[in-house]
This record gives sequence, C-alpha cells and structure tokens, in this order.
Amino acid sequence: MGKSLVIVESPAKAHTINKYLGSNYVVKSSVGHIRDLPSGQAKAKGTSAEPVKRARTASEKDAKLFNRMGINPEKKGWAPQYEILPGKEKVVAELVAEAKKSDYVYLATDLDREGEAIAWHLQEVIGLPKEKFKRVVFNEITKNAITEAFKHPSEVDLNMVNAQQTRRFLDRVVGFMVSPLLWEKVGRGLSAGRVQSVAVRLVVEKEEKIRSFIPEEYWNIDALLGRNGEEVKFALTHYRDKPFHSGSQEETDRYLEELRQQIFRVTKNEEKEVHTAPYPPLNTSSMQQASSNKLGFGVKKTMMLAQALYEAGFITYMRTDSLNLSREALADIRKYISATYGDEYVPEKERHYSSSDNAQNAHEAIRPTDITRESAVISKALGKDAAELYTLIRNSTLACQMSSAVLLNREIQADAGNFRFKVSGKTIKFDGWMKIDRSRKDVLLPDMSVGDQLDVSDILADRHFTRPEARYTEATLVKELEKRGIGRPSTYATIISTIQERGYVKIEQRRFFAEKMGEIVTDRLKSSFNDLMDYDFTREMENKLDDIAENHLDWLTCLNDFYKGFKEELDTARKSEDEGGMHSNISVVTSIACPECHSSMVIKNATTGVFLACSNYSGKSKKSENSCRKTINLVAEDQLPMFVNEDSESEFLRTKRRCPICNSVMIGYVIDEHRKIHICSANPNCPGYEIEEGNFKLKGAEGPTITCDRCGQPMELKNGRFGSYMACTSKECGNTRKILKNGEIAPPREDPVDFEDLICKDGKSHFVLRDGASGIFLASNAFPKVRETRAPKVSELVAHQDSLPEKFRYFVTAPVADGDGNPTVIRFSRKTKKQYVMAENAEGKSTGFTAFYNEESRTWEVASVEKASKTAKATKTAKTSKTSRAK
Repeated sequence: MGKSLVIVESPAKAHTINKYLGSNYVVKSSVGHIRDLPSGQAKAKGTSAEPVKRARTASEKDAKLFNRMGINPEKKGWAPQYEILPGKEKVVAELVAEAKKSDYVYLATDLDREGEAIAWHLQEVIGLPKEKFKRVVFNEITKNAITEAFKHPSEVDLNMVNAQQTRRFLDRVVGFMVSPLLWEKVGRGLSAGRVQSVAVRLVVEKEEKIRSFIPEEYWNIDALLGRNGEEVKFALTHYRDKPFHSGSQEETDRYLEELRQQIFRVTKNEEKEVHTAPYPPLNTSSMQQASSNKLGFGVKKTMMLAQALYEAGFITYMRTDSLNLSREALADIRKYISATYGDEYVPEKERHYSSSDNAQNAHEAIRPTDITRESAVISKALGKDAAELYTLIRNSTLACQMSSAVLLNREIQADAGNFRFKVSGKTIKFDGWMKIDRSRKDVLLPDMSVGDQLDVSDILADRHFTRPEARYTEATLVKELEKRGIGRPSTYATIISTIQERGYVKIEQRRFFAEKMGEIVTDRLKSSFNDLMDYDFTREMENKLDDIAENHLDWLTCLNDFYKGFKEELDTARKSEDEGGMHSNISVVTSIACPECHSSMVIKNATTGVFLACSNYSGKSKKSENSCRKTINLVAEDQLPMFVNEDSESEFLRTKRRCPICNSVMIGYVIDEHRKIHICSANPNCPGYEIEEGNFKLKGAEGPTITCDRCGQPMELKNGRFGSYMACTSKECGNTRKILKNGEIAPPREDPVDFEDLICKDGKSHFVLRDGASGIFLASNAFPKVRETRAPKVSELVAHQDSLPEKFRYFVTAPVADGDGNPTVIRFSRKTKKQYVMAENAEGKSTGFTAFYNEESRTWEVASVEKASKTAKATKTAKTSKTSRAK
C-alpha cells in the first residue's frame, strides 16, 4: 500500500493530526484558501498596443467592473474567474506534486461551508480524477474522532460549496457595484457591504435614539427599616395601590413629609422555593458573548483563541450554532460530575437543549475534547488567555449537565399608611450547577413576622434621570445580530472588525459609537437600497443560503433573483437627485465668512471628520480664478461620556446643548481662539448650528510649543479620522506626530528603512522597516496596494545594521535564536509599552523563550523559557550576545 496525502488548512492542525495518523499518510497544510476571485485592483496598462479607452456608458463601466470582480452577473452561471492567491503558488505546486505521487488525497478541511469550499478548490486545482479524492470531516481533533472519520470518507458536498459561492458572489456584487456610487455621490474612500452595512445601521439607529433622547427627572425613596438591631433597605414601590412615581424634588418632599408621620408594619413575608435549571452549553454566539462579558475579550480575539484551542485538540469545532452534545461526551461529563461533586449533582436524565430552527444540529456545541483536562495544561501550551477561554467553555459544559439549583426566594412587604415598601432576598438551599459559578451568593434578610412594627433608621430620597437605550457592546451587538438573523455566528468577528476598519463605527470604553460618515452612508443606502438595508431581507437571504446548503434551493436562481432587484435599485440610485437618484453629501451653509474670499463657509463631512470649507470651491484647479479652496479644521470638544456608572450617558446628555431645530444633541467644535461652532449631531440631514463667541483654548494646545523634529517649523493641532494629531505647518515637510490616549504627544518616528533583499509574498515588492505606534515592523514598500506586514527577525536587523537609525541599534545585540536554534523576532508588549524579542518555531508559535532589554545595564536579559532544559542554552546565547557587544 502506498502513501496517501491529507490536506488541512492550518500548519497547527496538520501538526496535531500528524500525531494520530500512521506512516502511510503525509499531512500537508494549504494555509487557508489557495484560490479566490481576483483582488479587484484595476490594471495600470492595457493588454494591447492600443491605448485603453475610457468607459463612457453605464454598461461599459459595468463590463469593466465585472472583469475586475471576476464574476459576471449578466452571464449564465455568472462565469466566475478564480485565481491562485498571490503568494500561494509555491504551496499549490507542492500540494500538486505530492498529490500526483499519492494513492489518495484526503481533504480534511473544516466541516463548515468555508472548509467545504476550500476542499472543492483544492480538488479543482490539483486536477486528479474525482475517485482519487476523499472528503473527511471531524468535530474534534482527537485520535478516536480522526480514526473514525478516515473509516467513513465521503465526497465534497457541492451544495455547501454552492452556498459559500452564493455568499461570496452576493458580497462581491454589493461591494464592487455600490462602493463606486458612494465615491461619486458622497465621498471618496467609502464602501458598502451586504451584511456589514446592515450591521452599521444597527449602531447608527442606536446612536440616533440616544442623541435625541431627553432625560426626565425621577426620584426613588428607600427606607432603612429594622427590628432588634437588624436593619435592611426597603424600596418604595406603591403609593395608594399605584406604582410610585415622583418627577420633582418638590413632589418628593411632600411624600417625605407624609412618610415621616407613618408607622411601618410588616404586612407580608413570603418564601418560595424555586428550581433553577442551568444554561445551555456554549455555541459560537454565546461563547463570544460570554467571553466579552466575563473575560473582556473582543470577538476577534475570542475566535482566534478558540481556533488555537481547536487546532491543538483541546475543544471541539468552534464554529457551530448547535447545542447538541454527543452521547459519548454526555456519558463522560456525567461520570466526571459524579466523581468530582457527588451523585446528587447529576440529574436523573441527560439534559438536551433545543437550537434555533436553522441550526446545524448534526454538529455539536463547543466542549472540551477531554472533560478531565484542567486549564493548567492549556496555559502551558497556549498561554493564559487561551486557558481562561478554555475554563469558560469547560465550566459551561459541566454546568449544563448538572442538577438544578434550589433557591429560597423571600419577599418582605412593609406598609406605612398609603405607602408600600418591599425588599427581596434569596438563600441557596442546594447549589447544584451554581457550584461552578462561585460568584452567586446568598442575600439574607433579618427575621421579621407579619404584624411586626419596624424601627425607622432613615428615609432616603435619591434623584435620578431616565436613561437612553444602552449602547451596544461587542457582546450585545452579537446578540442583536443573532436575534435578527444577520450573518451567521462564524461571520460576527469579521463583521465587527470590518465596520470599524471602514471608519463607520468606533469602540470606546468597550461601547460602540457611530461615526459621522457611518451615519451619512447609512442614510444614503437606506433611501436608495431599501431591500439591501432591510433587516428582514438580510435575514431571509441567510435562510436562503441555508436552503442552498441543504439542497432545497438552486443557487443560481437565488443569485439571479437577487441581482434583478438589486440592479433596478442601483440604476435608480445612479440617476441625478432630480430623477430620484441617491442624494449627494449635503453641505450646510453657515454665516461664517471665508477668510480669503469672504464667501460663506459650509459644514463638510468627510472620512477624516468635520471641517469648514469655502462655498466658492468649484472643484477646479488651484489656478482657477473663480475657485477658493480655503478650509478650516474643526477641533471637537470631548463628546464621549465617561461610563463610570449606569447613569453616565444620561448625565452626559443633560449637559449638552440642544439643536433649536430638531432638539438633538449638538457637538461643539473650536474654530479659533475666539469662536466655537455647535453643530447638530443629525447634520447634514438637519442644518442646525450655532456660533458661540468667547475665549477658547484648543484641546492639547496647552504647554510648550511643539516644533517639527524634521524641519524645525512649528507644529499645529489637527483633528483627523483617527483622532487628534500634530502636523507640521510647513506644507513641504508633511511630518505628523500622533497624540496618545493619555494626551501626550508620541515620540518622533524614524523614516522607513529599505530592506531590498527581503522580498514580499507577491514576488515583486520588498520589505521596509517602519516605526509605528507599537514599535518597529516590516511592511511592503508597495503599501497600500500590497498590505503584507510581519515582525522583523533579529538576524535581519543584524544583517542591515549599517542602515539602521541609532534608535534601533540596540536590537542588533539581542539574542538571534533560542537554545534550539529557533529564530527570535521583535514583538511589542501592550502591558509595558516596550518591545522585546521572542523565539518562534517554524509554525510561527512561541517556543517560550523571551528576552527584554535592560536600559540601565544596556544588556538583554532572558525572561522565560518553556522548558527548564532550554534555560542554560538560551542564557548562553544571551550572554554571548552581551559579550559580543562589549567587544
């Protein structure tokens, strides 16, 4: 028997699987997708000697666009043109060569649609007869699961592949055909997405509700009541048998005066036994939410950690919406609970949980592959953060199969004339599944009997204001996306990352805020693409993708139906505003005169922020006599509430000036030292603004004047898309300095250093060493066309030490490898805000070796190694480096 080739996506997964397969298998990694539609970059030159003709008609523009897209929605079958991804040529060549000399090719990619699509692309590119390919899937990377999967291979599921292709084609059509329209109508650099734009709408609509919310005053009254020296706080709930409400201090004072004349007596003391069942096990969505709420991890970080746990064989597949657990897993869990906590913690019957209607119940929920494995093993292998996520998954898995908790809920009611007060408490009679969650405690109440007269220690009146709807956090946004059926749990991390990268929303203090351009784009898309931006339409499309995967719907029929309606809306949006087309980016005219031509200045919104521009700008060149290009930067006041408590947003809204037209919150911007403009937050849809005169200081302008580190000219404060920054006043220089979150101005950045011998994956561009906010890194010299970046190796800096600025020279004295010869790379610590070196193996994973630079001794000191046996070798390497430096 010859050898068979097994192909998986990631090197880490390949390494784990390789341990369980015999010598008759060769395991290789495709490193993700190997083939995709074209990148969409327009070609600089034509393919013939004739000059390239510029498209004039809409159909000609679409034809060129279809060519860039790699699909043609107006051709039968959409004619996809797949290409090998740049940099994957070598991987593909190796896989093809290995496949040709193998008896069989096992496609062991992930079990979701994306994994099925990767398997299909591999099959298509390798090009062997179909009988040579076998598809294997497994929910966990364990010996038993893999052995069983290889006993029952199948074929690539074309229905799942077509569902993935449908999603890919839909997203490409929307992104490529709507984005140019936004460039033309609203502003350059904008983009749209089939799912992401709907997600932005959620944040924008929340923002609109908050800024138009007017907090209303109300008061709470509590009484400290007790008996025999024990007291507890009762809350006033009713007055004359109606829910209590007081909207002013005067009204509250009248209640207090009446209360002080009353005698308090216990009128009810009830205790009820409540059985509380555990929560279901975690799926992708609930894992993301729990990780955000309990661990403070972002969705993207959570999925990266879960991927690492899965590939290392510690948990089952992490992209799932199922709540099922296998029979074998249930038996193991119940056995472990009995042995660890006792038989009383094991319910009589296994617990089964129902999933949503569109869940893939053939899969499992996320669980440990071995319930007895403690988190200490994970911490050693993958680090502290991965161990914390593993503990969250393990505890959830255990709790979901434990006995119900038994609580004694107690409520005491005390009446005082027309007033009714209540207080609640609970006692945990049997902790059951709550034994896993040690944060739950008893809330004890003193002994009181019906008819007892209570002593009054104090009566407290607290003023409050109604709160607007809470802003989305990553956890609550994921919950809302799931509730509305927008996207799927496996796509939430990408959705949240994308809407931030596009500059449409931002996260501050772990809460989402809509950016002005996000509001404008959402408004324009809602008015021109009613179906595309409709929540129900987006949910139904997700359901159709599920139907395609289950062979209930033809994928091309779905695509054609979508494109027909979409094209009609697109053609209408392309027309002029008078003909019902998409509205342009409206500019609100102000009473402020242009300093240069005295025309009116207008309020402009761009991806870089809000600014004033002369209304006499005609879009012509600077030499035009009738065009004025004067602009004035606007520096925003602090516009974000500090969420120190639940009332923070309400308190913030109360302090803000209100628009005289629509009553929304206004945002203040400093124009100069004597003028401030307050602009309605609903701008440009609302033209409201007010000018305030006085003496104002530009934020960050206090203190010594900053001079440019390159040309010596003064630097001025400016406000951009990513916040405030300092810019050189010399137009020829163009130097900038970032302003850090703590208000300090970032140190000067060094100019990029060319490493011409280090070639990027595209085979054309080369790396340059750049100085960023998080230290040095390597990036392509063809940025932004080529966005490849990576950490530099110490050995690479040593090879180019003659061209390094003095600021980076200390890196050449760092250890170039650990004791086993694994190379070291430069990394940045967010905790210490300093760079250090770390050794990585061939798969890019840390070997455990790290070293930090001691500025006092000017030497590198080894901080940790994974194994004790490596310590001596690693330290020897570091000492050798120190000795070399001394020489």
